[in-house]
Amino acid sequence: MYSLKSVITFGAALLAGSASAQAPITLKAMGSFHIGGREITISGKPVKEVTFTPGGVPAKVDPNGVYQVEQMYVQYFIPQDQRGPLPLLMWHGGGLSGVTYETTPDGREGWLNFFLRKGWPVYISDAVERGRSGWAMFPDVFKSEPVFLTKENPFERFRIGAGPGSYNKDPAKMKMKPGGQFPAEGYDNFTKQGVPRWTTTDDAIIRAYTELVDKVCPCVVLVHSQSGTFGQVVAQARPDKVKALVLVEPAGAGDSKLAANLRNIPILAVYGDYIEEDPRWPTIRANELRFLEQVKAAGGRYDVINLPQIGVKGNSHMIMMDKNSDQVAGLIQNWLAKQELYRP
Repeated sequence: MYSLKSVITFGAALLAGSASAQAPITLKAMGSFHIGGREITISGKPVKEVTFTPGGVPAKVDPNGVYQVEQMYVQYFIPQDQRGPLPLLMWHGGGLSGVTYETTPDGREGWLNFFLRKGWPVYISDAVERGRSGWAMFPDVFKSEPVFLTKENPFERFRIGAGPGSYNKDPAKMKMKPGGQFPAEGYDNFTKQGVPRWTTTDDAIIRAYTELVDKVCPCVVLVHSQSGTFGQVVAQARPDKVKALVLVEPAGAGDSKLAANLRNIPILAVYGDYIEEDPRWPTIRANELRFLEQVKAAGGRYDVINLPQIGVKGNSHMIMMDKNSDQVAGLIQNWLAKQELYRP
C-alpha cells in the first residue's frame, strides 16, 4: 500500500485530454493495495526449458511449488473536502475491470471523478481474475476455461446496437438503438477494456470483496451487472458494515433465504432503456425485483429508478459510459443524500 501524506492535485492530466476537464480534484490521499487470496501448491508437473528473450539462453522453469492466487487489486482516492461520510466502493461487471468507472470510452470523466467532486472517498477494484488482480493457472486453480468476447457481442448484448448484425467496424455504419446514449465513436475504445472472465470463480470473488468490506467499511457499495449478486451477497454477510446498496442493472440477486439480512440497508436499483425489447433483460429485472420484494416483506426498503419512465431515455447496459452518465450519477447522488449519507 502507498499513500500521499501531502495534499495532491488530481487534475487535468488524469483526464487524458478530455474536453470535459473541470477544476482540479484535490486529494488528501490516494493509494492501492491487494487483498484476499490464498496460497496453493502445485506438484507433478514436468520441468520446462523456456527462452524468455529472443536469442537468449534457455532457462529451466519448474512449475511445481507454491503460488499466490485469487487476490484482488483495489485503488482508493480520498478527497480533501470529504462530504461523503463513508467510503463509496465501486464494483464492475463481467469481463471488465475497475476501468469501468474511471473514464468513458469517448474521453469524458467517469463516475470516479463525478463522486470525487461530490466529496466521496472512492474505492475501485479489479475483481479476482481481472486486470491488475492477476490470473491463475487453468485447470489447476481456475477450473473452467476463460470466456472471451468478440467485438460484436457487447454491442448486441449490452443494448447498444439494434440487435444481431448491428455492429460494424466503421462507427458511421453501426446500427445504434434509436436515441441511444452510448457514444458510438468510443465503442472501439470500450472493447479494449475487455478481459477474460471465468464462470467458476464466484466464491473467490465474494471472499475477496468480503475482506475488502471488512477492511474499509462501514461504506456504500455501488455495483454493476455481474457484481450485482456479489454486492447483495456480501451485504447479507456483513449487514452491519454496508450502509447502502446501489444496484446499477444487477444481473443477479442475493440469497433469498437471507433476504431479512438486508432489512436495515436502503437499496436503490437503476435500470436503463430498451429492456422490454431485449430477450434477456425483462427476466433478469423481474428476478431482482422479486428478490427485493422479499427484502421488503422482511422489513427492508428499496427504490427503483426505471430511467425511461422518468424521461431519461436511451441508456444502454453501460449506463456509467453513456453520454448522459453524469445525469444518472446525479440521480444516485440525490438518492444517497435522501438516505442521510451525505453532508452537503
